[in-house]
Amino acid sequence: MLSTPSVMTQAQAQELLAQVDVPQILRKLFHDLATGHAVQPPQQLVVFPHGVGDFINYLGVLAEDQVYGVKTSPYIVREQGPLVTAWTLLMSMQTGQPLLLCDAAELTTARTAATTAVAVDALAPPKARRLAVVGSGAVARAHVQYVKGLRDWQSINLYSPGLKSKSAKDLDSLTDLDSRLQLTDRLEAVLHDADVVMLCTSSAKAVLDPQVLIKPTLITSISTNAPRAHEVPPQCLNDMDVFCDYRQTTPGSAGEMLIAAEQHGWDASRIIGDLPELLSERVARPGYDRHVFFRSIGLGLEDVALANALYRLNNQD
Repeated sequence: MLSTPSVMTQAQAQELLAQVDVPQILRKLFHDLATGHAVQPPQQLVVFPHGVGDFINYLGVLAEDQVYGVKTSPYIVREQGPLVTAWTLLMSMQTGQPLLLCDAAELTTARTAATTAVAVDALAPPKARRLAVVGSGAVARAHVQYVKGLRDWQSINLYSPGLKSKSAKDLDSLTDLDSRLQLTDRLEAVLHDADVVMLCTSSAKAVLDPQVLIKPTLITSISTNAPRAHEVPPQCLNDMDVFCDYRQTTPGSAGEMLIAAEQHGWDASRIIGDLPELLSERVARPGYDRHVFFRSIGLGLEDVALANALYRLNNQD
């Protein structure tokens, strides 16, 4: 018998996400990848004709939970600026029927930030005390929310070029995240003596040159849909210890990795480890004799795992 999937709006997803431990869901996911209980295919990028945009499909299988799914995210070019949306379809491996169609905007924000949090916990020095954040949007706020309790941070400094144009309400939404958080309109100020720098932007080009950092630092970076987007100069990969969310897929999609391989002699075999390897202790924490770079591209499995958690929570008796 055919079934009609539940449809979950962005507001409904946001309400339910507040009731689940997102980082813990992702930790289990990466453990499942390490033990072969999950499958993560490469992203599928499809370009629209005539340069009007593209869409990316993010796939994933969770065998223990007997579900699979796909998130599809279009990047639509418009005169007033690009439009990016995302929807996740959760499917049953037992019945072959759809379970949930979920607006993935909140899933994307949560899983992006929580993946960084899992990486910071796995990679940052235990005595890290100074946290720097570059970005001020919803993804940056979620990063702070998930990372603020992972170390005994003595300072949390946030920079964004758009801070001056934000309303008082928007600024309050940032400072209310944590009493230690300080805002600045100077990038140099947040980077000074930082132990961890989280890049949380939608920039298509580099926003940070690691050479300006005065000591070995953990730098985390995320993705946007813009072609070959990157937040650090590609050539700097040769001078850092590189980690990623999943080594089987990230080098084929991360902009700075693609450019570094084509133009700067870098090779994906130089990735030291990914999150499944880190969480299963197959690779050691870095020694910090130079900068450490963590790159995530966003995995379909992350969206599937969160959609599954929300589906189960929403269908509790």
